[in-house]
Amino acid sequence: MDGKKRSDVKPGLEVNVILKQDQRTGKKTRGIVKDLLTNSATHPHGIKVRLEDGQVGRVCEILTSK
Repeated sequence: MDGKKRSDVKPGLEVNVILKQDQRTGKKTRGIVKDLLTNSATHPHGIKVRLEDGQVGRVCEILTSK
């Protein structure tokens, strides 16, 4: 899944995100979702989340499902 629908993203999921500073390169960072920061139901660039290590980025890929 690509992480553009808020209903697909839940705390505890393992995801790949693109951090703000990596948007130009598209470098992905793997982590576990702690908080959802996007309030709208969908977002064309991916739902913004905070990972358990404190990094913030937009979900580009969901790796595990619960």
